[in-house]
Amino acid sequence: MVPVPGGQPGPDDDRSRWAAIALSPRAAVVLAAVVVGVSVVVVLLGALSDRGGRVDGRDGSGGSVGAVTVTGAPGAVSGTPAPSPAASSGPSGPVVVHVVGAVRRPGVVALGTGSRVSAAIDRAGGASDDADLARLNLARVVVDGERLYVPKAGETEIPTALDAQGGTGGTGASGGAAGGGADAVVDLNAADQSTLETLPGIGPSLAGRILAWREEHGRFSTVEDLLDVNGIGDGRFADLRDRVRV
Repeated sequence: MVPVPGGQPGPDDDRSRWAAIALSPRAAVVLAAVVVGVSVVVVLLGALSDRGGRVDGRDGSGGSVGAVTVTGAPGAVSGTPAPSPAASSGPSGPVVVHVVGAVRRPGVVALGTGSRVSAAIDRAGGASDDADLARLNLARVVVDGERLYVPKAGETEIPTALDAQGGTGGTGASGGAAGGGADAVVDLNAADQSTLETLPGIGPSLAGRILAWREEHGRFSTVEDLLDVNGIGDGRFADLRDRVRV
């Protein structure tokens, strides 16, 4: 190469410089791939950051967008689930009880599910002055359709009209025994401890288990429910069948 006078670079020098800067086709492809990859990462990071800010409960203007919180990595949303309709619904339907006897306003009353004998008496105007509440289990849960008889002090027998209609749903005036004598028929839903002990083969322990079963289940639906009481088998039930009722 012939030097250019005056020390100025010639055309050959410019071509050499561009040749040094030029990339091979393979290097150009690699560089393009790197640029694309960096761009994708930047876009993804921006999208995740924007999503995390919105889930945290704030939008771009600083307002609240929801009662949820973000825990851990972006996108991990936790919150209190809304209660289901079944969980938030109240008791299903009223319990209707016929309250008679020593109350101020005898009649049919409607109560909430799970109500006690004491609530039924209150709804009937409360006990009268001559009521003998000590003979009732005021904590017993009433059942739909039952008749609750509140005895008077000194009363020893269930009124004939009530006995003819199947007795009472609560602790009756005679402790659950219809009529007198050793062969009196005992109302399983009205009898107390001493009345149950008058039945054949029923001592204090078994009478207590009968009362405990009644407390747990609300009432006896049929006399055959006695077979569910621990200690009463088929033989003992045969002796009791004609001596009890519900």
